[in-house]
Amino acid sequence: MATLYDVARLSGVSTATVSRVLHGQDRVRETTRTKVKKAIEELGYVPDGAAQSLSRRRKDVIGLICIERPTHEQDVENTNLTYTDELLRGVEGRIRALDWQLLITFWNGVTDPDFARMSAMSGKVDGVLISEGSMPGRLVERLLSRVPVAVIAGAPAERAVDVVTADNYSGSAAIVTHLVEVHGRQRIFHLDGPPSAPDAVQRRRGLEDVLCSHPQARLIGSTHGSFSVESGLEAGERMIAQTRHDPPDAVVAANDQMAIGLMRALARAGIRVPEDVAVVGFDDIFPDNLCEPPLTTVHQPMRLLGTRACDLLLERIANPELPPTVQLLSTELVLRQSCGCPPGPVTREPVRPVSFHRPLPADQE
Repeated sequence: MATLYDVARLSGVSTATVSRVLHGQDRVRETTRTKVKKAIEELGYVPDGAAQSLSRRRKDVIGLICIERPTHEQDVENTNLTYTDELLRGVEGRIRALDWQLLITFWNGVTDPDFARMSAMSGKVDGVLISEGSMPGRLVERLLSRVPVAVIAGAPAERAVDVVTADNYSGSAAIVTHLVEVHGRQRIFHLDGPPSAPDAVQRRRGLEDVLCSHPQARLIGSTHGSFSVESGLEAGERMIAQTRHDPPDAVVAANDQMAIGLMRALARAGIRVPEDVAVVGFDDIFPDNLCEPPLTTVHQPMRLLGTRACDLLLERIANPELPPTVQLLSTELVLRQSCGCPPGPVTREPVRPVSFHRPLPADQE
């Protein structure tokens, strides 16, 4: 493997000059710079990033911890593959321009030894992104004591750490309002997400507040899923059994993957969508267009979540004294046929931020 000394020897300059060329410094003649770059290319020299980082007291590496929830081994449409892929694209697109690297690991919810491995990762990066806000606060604090941290899809009321999240509350309120006011749906069933996920909590609150303001509509039941297609299928089977004598005329799922699984359960039972029951989701993932009927949902800017969270983390790395920031990104109503809208081009409507001024529960303040 070629070394810095080999490059200096071949180009006929000092190692200090080679170092200045590698760091893009100005104190090098253009003819010398060209000669050094030619030697680097000829030798296939790769700079020792670790050594360069030590001289700057920085590693130029971002860590990303992805949350992995339990799922069936045969469930190839695993819990968060689409969501995680979009976040990755957002983060990678941001750091690529800076020539930084990305170190990725998954956390399955087990404190030890899994979290011990993540703690070790914190010594190899300049900062850490957490893909969801469902990691317990005590574990986030342990990471925060080692490196800067930013949380994606965290709680909007978070005060201890930087957060970037979609306006889940307003998006949920908009899609439930559409079901009730436009399509006249009155018996709503809720397919909720994991209780520990802040985005699921906000979507649940949006649903509840709309129903409180529309007394003609009511929540006839709810069940939880893990955000996966398989959990949506199982939840749909439970719902059909539980509501046999009082079936819903609409189901609000906390994400698209669960909505897709639920629609499979309805199809198996001979229940028509949207004629017998409307179904809506949240996220706006690509398979929504492949459903029959296509799925009405709320678009959250998943790739932009990754980009903005990375921006916050880089600012935090550059200036650790900045106060914690919460960024709330706008959502969009995506109207297809599963809610009862007629076939035709997809309609997209920006969601305005809303607030029903209902006080937060004590554990959410």
